[in-house]
Amino acid sequence: MTEQEAVTENIEAEEPRIGAFICECGVNIGGAVDCQAVADYISTLPNVTTAVVNKYTCSDAGQAEIKNAIKELDLNRVLVASCTPKTHEPIFRACVEEAGLNPYLFEFVNIREHCSWIHMWEKEDATHKAKELVRMGVARAAKLEPLQSSEVPVTNKALVIGAGVTGMQAALDIGDMGFQVYLVEQGPSIGGKMAQLDKTFPTNDCSICILGPKMVEVARNPNIEIMSYSEVVEVDGYVGNFKVKVKHKPRYLNIEDCSGCGLCTEKCPIEVPYTEFNEGIGTRKAIYVPFPQAVPLRALVDKSVCIDCGACIKACERGAIDMEQEETFSELDVGVIIVAAGYDVYDPEPKHEYGFGLYDNVITTMEFERLINASGPTMGKVVRPSDVQPPKRIGFVQCVGSRDKNSNIYCSSFCCMASLKNAQLIKEKYPDTEVYIMYMDMRTPFRMYEEFYNRARDSGIKFIRGKPAEVTEDENKNIIARVEDTLTGEIVNLELDLMVLSVGAVSPESTETIRQILKVSRAADGFMMEAHPKLKPVDTTLDGIFIGGMTQGPKDIPYSISQGSACAARATRFLAQGKALTEGITVKVDEDICVDCGVCVPMCPFQALSLEDGKLNILSALCKGCGTCAVACPTGALQQSHFKNDQLLAQVKNVFAYGEV
Repeated sequence: MTEQEAVTENIEAEEPRIGAFICECGVNIGGAVDCQAVADYISTLPNVTTAVVNKYTCSDAGQAEIKNAIKELDLNRVLVASCTPKTHEPIFRACVEEAGLNPYLFEFVNIREHCSWIHMWEKEDATHKAKELVRMGVARAAKLEPLQSSEVPVTNKALVIGAGVTGMQAALDIGDMGFQVYLVEQGPSIGGKMAQLDKTFPTNDCSICILGPKMVEVARNPNIEIMSYSEVVEVDGYVGNFKVKVKHKPRYLNIEDCSGCGLCTEKCPIEVPYTEFNEGIGTRKAIYVPFPQAVPLRALVDKSVCIDCGACIKACERGAIDMEQEETFSELDVGVIIVAAGYDVYDPEPKHEYGFGLYDNVITTMEFERLINASGPTMGKVVRPSDVQPPKRIGFVQCVGSRDKNSNIYCSSFCCMASLKNAQLIKEKYPDTEVYIMYMDMRTPFRMYEEFYNRARDSGIKFIRGKPAEVTEDENKNIIARVEDTLTGEIVNLELDLMVLSVGAVSPESTETIRQILKVSRAADGFMMEAHPKLKPVDTTLDGIFIGGMTQGPKDIPYSISQGSACAARATRFLAQGKALTEGITVKVDEDICVDCGVCVPMCPFQALSLEDGKLNILSALCKGCGTCAVACPTGALQQSHFKNDQLLAQVKNVFAYGEV
């Protein structure tokens, strides 16, 4: 008999002695539920040794009362009726463990969301329901068994997916703490979208001037290995022991030999009328360097347009060109994974919103960023796409693809400030230009943002509270925007030389692929979902996997960098300790009943089950205790510990009243 089996047998041999603690949470629960009446009723139930009411059970005083009761009354089960187990169950499990009781002999009943909040105007019914829920909890508590968490070693290396500003910050923080980091970026250079921006609000710093040194710092850090132009294609394992397969796309040159001198680009005869870095504006060659400050500063070949003329091979003095290069793969062992895969801007072209895709002089914010950027295709000169003439009347339209029930209901958070910045830059460069911002609400919530907004108003920028109801184009390619100023009730027909759509942020398809590989939850807005929006904003429900920056939802640069550091801090807890605890609530198999049919294997969303040599194998470290496999099992051989059939049946049977409620 194992030690665990002996402990379980001893507990099962004992008569249950349950201590029930009913929390008032001030008036949060106590304002709607008569907690003393609940305690008085529960104290009459079988196996209940004591039932008391606390003002705040999670407070030090409340937890001390639980510990004292365990010792003085020799309790072997504890039930707390209070708020949500999502935030407070770990606290109470730790509390009972400190008092010498197995943490899994603890039962939690939520009488806040289920009683006091939803029945706040029906106090009698709320109290009645609380009694019933606690009674069911007592019945289940009497059936609980002690469980043990297991400990797994942690490989002291990290993987960061995405090398935008969030991913770079996370990699730098982990690297500076002495741990090796693999920084995987699907693009040919690190830097992300921030590298494309002209200035950053609210200080109007040159974006690449503050980002460039950080990119170089990442490249120089001896603990960071950059894997650019690469993608994560497979991830297996669990916290501390992830096995990652990375695909390296061919650049058709040897990155160690290329110096980024650009001679190959000069000799290439192919002009491609599209540049990825400049949002499609301008041209590039078939072999090209992504942008002048790229890290690594290496060229790559676009084989879809290359004619294999050999001009680049002749031009390259270092012999770096290798047109026979194929994709390669790397296998990595890492202990933790951080996802900072960034975002895409909303594409208004499929719906031709505000004439985008139909009219030449309707562009997006990112296209405007490249036009006004000194290193952009026009060297910072803002021109109309239709005739390359400087616009004299520019209008910005806010909330395109954001706060719209027909596209994305959420606010993309940075668009208002981005338009305020670009409008001010226009007024600084071209003071005579008429600039309009058409908006629903201007959202400027953080430090110096409101001052930035006031400065824009003082600079002569005209604000119209309303969005264009109709956009047309005249014979001169000017844009006519018909908009109602909802503050004055006046309908205005604006004639604009250039209209800029302030498009929102969306989760890219590539991130969805990563999400499915990692099996991270997705929120309703399409971005990856954190474990808890307030208490665990960068954790996921999977141990050892963290999300940050725009991967977790729209946010600005300072917020993204903060989340990069937060991911690093959370991840290095595992790396520093060298071990991780896994959940004790896992599925168990009764091998005498299991027929090894394999029905459960594809049901597991965490791939914890497999058939090896015809026998079912369970990798407990991967099991998250969701119970999906146990439900699918046709023979009942799989039992979910902590949620066994007899425990759940005891709860269900006590839906009906025991005595007078």
